[in-house]
Order: sequence, then structure tokens, then C-alpha cells
Amino acid sequence: MHQLKAQLEELGHEVDLLGNSPDYTKFHIVNRGLALEKEKLLPLLDRQLFDSESPYFAHDPQHVIRSYELDRYCMELSAAYFGLHQYDLIHTQDIFAARALSRVKPKHVPLVAHVHGSVATELHTSFRNSPQMGISEQSPEWQYFTLMEHYGAASADLTITANQWQKNILTEQFGVPQQQVAVFQYGLDAVAFWQKAHAGTTIRPPFGKKVIIFPARLTYVKGINVLIDALALLKSARRDWVCWIVGDGELRGALEHQVLAASLQHDVRFLGQRDDVPALLLQSDIFVHSCYQDNQPFSVMEAQLAGLPVIVSAAGGLPEMVEHGVTGLISPVGDAIMLYQQLKILLENDHNRKQLGANAQAWASQHWSMELMMSRLLDVYTSVQPTVR
Repeated sequence: MHQLKAQLEELGHEVDLLGNSPDYTKFHIVNRGLALEKEKLLPLLDRQLFDSESPYFAHDPQHVIRSYELDRYCMELSAAYFGLHQYDLIHTQDIFAARALSRVKPKHVPLVAHVHGSVATELHTSFRNSPQMGISEQSPEWQYFTLMEHYGAASADLTITANQWQKNILTEQFGVPQQQVAVFQYGLDAVAFWQKAHAGTTIRPPFGKKVIIFPARLTYVKGINVLIDALALLKSARRDWVCWIVGDGELRGALEHQVLAASLQHDVRFLGQRDDVPALLLQSDIFVHSCYQDNQPFSVMEAQLAGLPVIVSAAGGLPEMVEHGVTGLISPVGDAIMLYQQLKILLENDHNRKQLGANAQAWASQHWSMELMMSRLLDVYTSVQPTVR
């Protein structure tokens, strides 16, 4: 969003960013200093919406539908309070914002919705893998996210996805009309990336070791546990590597325990949240993204631009980012044995590893162009409102 704002402002447009504050206590237009505290809205919403209309979860403050609905209504009321009449166009970045703003925006202001992955698919997967939550396919919670995926993506004048995988999900599983959805990939600010990359980092690989890197939020959907299982197998075959896991999240403790249980504590290093990832990529030899679901992650784009061979799972839009055997390798979702075998192949063959990285870099330089993305985006803006300047 910040890259998009900067690019549009360079072209002479004015851009405001509306969303949750970092602590989720308010909605604000961050660049204008406008804010509305949720605590001023929640008592009214709680009384008007839940006690009367939805008594089956009214008395459970942790109920998943309650949480999402309260936040969506807070966004609607905040947007209405700030005012939306002055805008030529609204561009949302998730299904909840699309649904919320479509309900309170002026009719003459067009709405473009970017969908960055499938919320419903991700949460349905989480529900299946967490039977202790007691959320089945027949439950209200399951149906709620199905409906939100449909109504969120269908609320806009035009919806954008980064790949055909996402469009297929919206049209085939969630009933969004084909003509509603445009497909084009994200762009990457290559100049900013290389500035950060050449700024350097204090982290250095151990002498004689190749670096396997996985930058990601430490959450279930990223599949970091699959990589750790693969590394446990790899250690029995080779010792000439280390793994850097970059990022933080709720599963850090569990993943550190998994590393310790596999006797990998001297081979796997948790680097935490960092702002020098581009420089870390230049210190690395192999990039891994063994997720259970993802759309078009910037981490893969950056790794390719850095010239690394990438090993990704066959989840989501990842197969549209990597040509197997040419710019990287693709493994089945959740398959630690195949991931181990692919890591072993790249560690054994320096020439093959470097060639895949060079191919990935050439492909990324052409396909992840920020200029190309902005050209396509401005065409979309014009198509929904021909008078957009």
C-alpha cells in the first residue's frame, strides 16, 4: 500500500490511507491525523446488532463472527464519519474493507477491490486442522466467511487479483462473476530493493556453510514446520548448510521447540523481525517458501530479484511465479520428504543452483516491473471512472 501510494503521488495524485491503527484500537487516516476510537462505537454496535439479532453468540465476547463483524462495522462508521465525498476513487485491499466501504461510500465514487489471497479458504483450512475449535462446514462461522468472500469481492465495480488461481477461486467457489475480476501481478520497487540490499547487514553466514533462508510471518499457514521437518532429514545427509528463519509470530515458541526436538538448534537460527531482508537475501544461497497457502508473496519476488533459486510449495498462486526446473523448484504442499530431496539437489550441484538463480533474476526483472503494474492499475482506474485524472 505504501509503494502504491508513493507511485501514485509521483504521478501527481493525492492518496489517503484508511485502516486499523497498529494496536487495533481505532480506525484512522494515517497521513491526515484523523482517528476514531473503537471504544466510542463498540457499546452502540454491541447493543444494536448482537443482543437483538444474533443471540446465539451475543454472550461470547470471543466469538469469531462477533469479532469480525464488530471490526467491519467500526470501519463503516469511521469511514462515514471521516467522509468519502471528496474522493474520485476508493481502492480497498481486503474483502472486509471492500464490503464495508461499498455500503457507506457515495454512489458516484467508484470502488476497486484488490483481493490478496482467499480469507475464506485460509480460515476453512485452519478450522479443518483445529477440530478443537468445533467449527464444521455446517456451522454459522464457516458459512459467514464463505459469504464474506463472495460479497466482499463482488462489492466493487472491479476486483483485481494477482493471478489466475485467485480468480478461479472467486468465480468457481464463491460465485463472483467472471467479468468482475481482472488479473495482473504485483510490481516490485526494484530501486528501493537494491538500496536496502546494498545497505548491508550485520548478519554473516558461518564459514563454509550455505544459507537456506525463509522470511515469513511465523504462522501456521506459512508451513515453516514443513521446512523444519525437511531440515531434520537433510542433516542426516549433509552438514554444509544453515537455515535463517526471518520473521516473528504466534508460533515462534512452538517452532523453536520443534527445532530443539529435532536437534537442529545449532543449524537453524531465528532472526526475528528485521528490516534488512534484501541484504540477508544477498548473503543466502537458497530461498524456501513451503506454505500451505499463499497468493503472490513479495518475499518470493524479492528472492528472485536477488538471484536466488526458490523452492516453493504448489500452494495458491506460487506455481504461477516459478517455472519448475528453470527458475526454481516446486514441491507438493506439506511434503517434507520432497522438500528435503530438492534442498539436497541444490546443495549438491553448485552450477545448477546458480543457473536457477540467474534464470529467476532475469525473469523477475521482466515480470515484477512496478511500471508495468502501475500502467495496468491506471487502466483499471480509468475503466471504472473515465474522468479520473
